[in-house]
Amino acid sequence: MKILKNNQIIIYVIALMLVAAGYLNYTSQNNKLVETSSDAGIIDTNEIADIGDAKLVSSNDIVEDTNTISEDTEETSSNVSNEYFTKSKLERETMYSQMIESYQNILNNTNSSETQKTTATQEISKINEIKNGIMICENLISTKGFENNVIFVNGDSVSVIIEADNLSQEEIAQIQNIISRELNADINNIHITNK
Repeated sequence: MKILKNNQIIIYVIALMLVAAGYLNYTSQNNKLVETSSDAGIIDTNEIADIGDAKLVSSNDIVEDTNTISEDTEETSSNVSNEYFTKSKLERETMYSQMIESYQNILNNTNSSETQKTTATQEISKINEIKNGIMICENLISTKGFENNVIFVNGDSVSVIIEADNLSQEEIAQIQNIISRELNADINNIHITNK
């Protein structure tokens, strides 16, 4: 019986370590962005987007060139933003795949007890439910006009990053309602950030 409890503890520790590694990876990337910004003397994340933006000059001769530069800058900025959201989603999916693989190894191990296999099956089911809920939420948020968005679930806490200059209270409420409904999250545990 003692061996059974030790094995269950090991399973929970592995799961906790994988979740912690994913969360630390996520927060360290956000900290790098903030540290880089503050090192350059930039405090507000909205100011970061203004770097390199072309300004319209009052001379009529330069308007065409400025518009071309502005379009190129917007396209580059859009590509960088798209890359952030795509990379974040890929890293999140990789983390979930590694967790599922760890549980699959327990299921496939002939030395695993029935209790361990039951626990592993339950954890795989939870991960798949979270992944499905995240996918639904991200798609629903996209229909609200926020095509670039990414969601991270860490226990009861849900972090949502939206590509937007500003979010109105109504938009925040819509996003919170989607997350609350689809992920069964408490409104107080939903953290929305615009990028």
